[in-house]
Amino acid sequence: MLTVMPATKLHLDAVVALEKQTFPEDAISRRSFKRFIESVSADFQVALIDDDVVGYFVVLYRNNTNLARLYALVIAPGHRQAGYGQQLLVTAEEAADTRHCLFLRTEIATSNQIAEQLLVKEGFRTIELREAYFPPSHSQSRDALVMQKLLPRYEIGDDSGVGATEEYVPMLTQTTEFTCGPASLLMAMDYFDRPSTDPAAEELEIWREATTIYMTSGHGGCGPHGLARAALKRGLSVTVEVNADGPLFIDSVRQAQKKEVMQRIQEADRTFLMEQGVAINVRDYTTALLKADLANGALVMALISTYSFDGIRAPHWVLICAADDDFVYINDPDYDTLPWESSTQRQYLPIPIGTFNKAFGYGGRKQKAAVVLTEK
Repeated sequence: MLTVMPATKLHLDAVVALEKQTFPEDAISRRSFKRFIESVSADFQVALIDDDVVGYFVVLYRNNTNLARLYALVIAPGHRQAGYGQQLLVTAEEAADTRHCLFLRTEIATSNQIAEQLLVKEGFRTIELREAYFPPSHSQSRDALVMQKLLPRYEIGDDSGVGATEEYVPMLTQTTEFTCGPASLLMAMDYFDRPSTDPAAEELEIWREATTIYMTSGHGGCGPHGLARAALKRGLSVTVEVNADGPLFIDSVRQAQKKEVMQRIQEADRTFLMEQGVAINVRDYTTALLKADLANGALVMALISTYSFDGIRAPHWVLICAADDDFVYINDPDYDTLPWESSTQRQYLPIPIGTFNKAFGYGGRKQKAAVVLTEK
């Protein structure tokens, strides 16, 4: 039976011997292994059968990041093809997840097909090819595949979080670069049993109804009042959360004519919503308020700045589906705004609460906007 446990100095001789046997030309040194044992920024664990070391892994962490690096994973030749590598990999993932890391990343030789197959089976994706990554003495290909896995996952029924508890909110990718808000609303409509019969057409129709602000060059963007009005029209109950009274995002617009258009449309939407009895709360929509709404069965559309993710200050609507003590979980409708590689990875995407708080808000005054959606 395989036992996995933290490495100690008593394991060093066996680990060093196995490392040299596996990588005779560029083995990790004994000093490094000893440092991994002592370091708080490393998880170094060994796999034992009858007290004999048959494998090990090392996961390294960097301060102030949510990225973990699988630095080494080795199984002794006589114990391969027995599922031990997969068991070690799962344990390494759990170690990184325990430290609230978003990603586990590793580099393998392009010729190491066995390792690649294992990683792909466990949900890793190739994100980069690095040429001549390994030293000239490397016994396999010098080129490396950089592979990465998204670790946290919100589980329905998990008592530690708040949000949808019966089913996951469906995922929908926006069809244009400017319809993130409408796509987020369509996901919510689907979840609340009001699916669109023609999502692609209705996405543009919602955008036409809700476009109220100019924030970047190109097509206009959807504001919270316009989206709330579109959601109300489609049978949902809505609450608008903003941290500033009056027209939003005016400061980001230079042309006087555009400012006037924004003011007029937003005022018309505000007046309509108030006539319909829709609450427009002017306050700081905190994480505590967000969690309370999620706990009451709501979904929340939030306008974020993508700067924290891609270095570009662009406004972007996402749909918040759940939250726990560490993460806010979003459905991100855009296929290329944030560094996630598939629609599956953009569903219930975990965003660290600290990162979300930095991203939630747009413009120099960090104006916040959210639309809380529930069933009527």
